Amino acid sequence: MSKKGKVLVAMSGGIDSTVVALMLHEQGYEVIGITMKTWDYATAGGSKKETGCCNLDSFNDARAAAVHHGFPHYIIDIREEFGDAVIENFIEEYMAGRTPNPCVMCNTHIKWRALLKRANALDCEFIATGHYANIREENNRFIISKGIDETKDQSYVLWGLQQDLLSRTMLPLGSYRKTAIRQMAIDFGYPELAKKSESYEICFVPDNDYRGFLKRNVEGIDEKLKGGLFVDKHGKILGKHSGYPFYTIGQRKGLEITLGKPAFVTAIDPLTNTVVLGDEDDLLKNEMQVGQVNMIKYDHIEDGKESIVKIRYKDSGNQATLFNEGKNIGVHFYDNAKGIAPGQSAVFYEGNDVIGGGIIQREK
Repeated sequence: MSKKGKVLVAMSGGIDSTVVALMLHEQGYEVIGITMKTWDYATAGGSKKETGCCNLDSFNDARAAAVHHGFPHYIIDIREEFGDAVIENFIEEYMAGRTPNPCVMCNTHIKWRALLKRANALDCEFIATGHYANIREENNRFIISKGIDETKDQSYVLWGLQQDLLSRTMLPLGSYRKTAIRQMAIDFGYPELAKKSESYEICFVPDNDYRGFLKRNVEGIDEKLKGGLFVDKHGKILGKHSGYPFYTIGQRKGLEITLGKPAFVTAIDPLTNTVVLGDEDDLLKNEMQVGQVNMIKYDHIEDGKESIVKIRYKDSGNQATLFNEGKNIGVHFYDNAKGIAPGQSAVFYEGNDVIGGGIIQREK
């Protein structure tokens, strides 16, 4: 048994998780690698092969690195639990006219719980992943903060992790820039990893065609949604669309309608199968409500708490004031935020620290 402890490392076969495993192994931890099979794309059609965490080549790459460096590696099949929680939610949210974030759902409800379950079975004290973020303990709470590489920071997708998970989690890459990790891969003898392209698609939609995915997985969707209408904010009919789930708030391209000026999706009504189009300014709102809140830095939010709030992964954030509204959090932006999309995550920051986060319920 290593004096440093035993750690279960989630290994996708990509550069980040591989470097984490090798780094911890070199530092003297007793490392066990684990790769999670979340999705079998071949069973659902599509135009591309499996990618990312579901690619057989990636499984082999992860195993080869573990074998070469002399630590165990396992593959676990979590397709059933992943499908129940993540894929069903993905479909339900689009069919409800909202825009889901499956990576947050996976982290919050599946990936970490699956890792912790296996860590306990293997007597591992810690679990580790290749996310670019940091964790520290302060005032008896475990706090997520941004990684130092702002271009790679992934604290936004980790807001749903509860304290029991954070207390067992290591995020070794939070204090490194991506360029340093690429150099580490080369130094460890894996120059091909340093050149490996990164996948930003949803793992179960590797062709990046979520509309095609919905059509393959929602029986009779085209017939059910036939005759949907584009309308303006006053209800005036502008034309027909191909079904409300195939559009997202803020969308401008691919609307297949010509109005003589740029048009943006500003609202979606699943009950009437209508999609509201408007000007870019119509996307600007200064209030929203956030539900399913998970607190990280504090155990509650005091009314009037000031925060920087991000409403999407690549959002730079907007200054806002937070208020308790029952189990929800009301967000009042100092200046208008653009493209508030129900179903997406809202994450509250204090400096670099994550105060907490939740799911956008509605704009106000």
